[in-house]
Amino acid sequence: MKIAAFFLSVLLFNSLFAQEATIKTEKIIKSDKEWQTCLSPEQFRVLREKGTEQAFTGKYYKTTDKGVYTCAACGNPLFSSDTKYDSGSGWPSFWEPISNKTVNEQKDKSLSMERTEVLCSVCGSHLGHVFNDGPAPTNLRYCINSLALKLVKTDTTKTDSLKE
Repeated sequence: MKIAAFFLSVLLFNSLFAQEATIKTEKIIKSDKEWQTCLSPEQFRVLREKGTEQAFTGKYYKTTDKGVYTCAACGNPLFSSDTKYDSGSGWPSFWEPISNKTVNEQKDKSLSMERTEVLCSVCGSHLGHVFNDGPAPTNLRYCINSLALKLVKTDTTKTDSLKE
């Protein structure tokens, strides 16, 4: 079973990288009204209005399921579960995206501080922020809202929480 899951993971990642050219170049542009028809009100607030979900409440902050985390708005593959870790922050945290072409970063000077905002490269949705206090090898912490993500599982093995 584990061998089959491994091969399925390899196939999924290979197909994602094979499609990378179309993923990074096909931009999705919709009006707010169009986004409101395909996102929940909570997702719209986070993804389109740059909101933040409350810490320790998101669907994925403790998930250890194997797979690929995609943008909840457009399906763009963003992060692998292999780079997910428990940062203690209350949000899903990753030490790197699947590719530097699947996310964009920009300065965020809201809330009287300067941070680096993380955006989906395909639809421009707000995902969260990246900080320089993560683990090796990148020392980065991509702190992402669960509402901005959808997990496409590659393994049926499930555990309910990350090991502390």
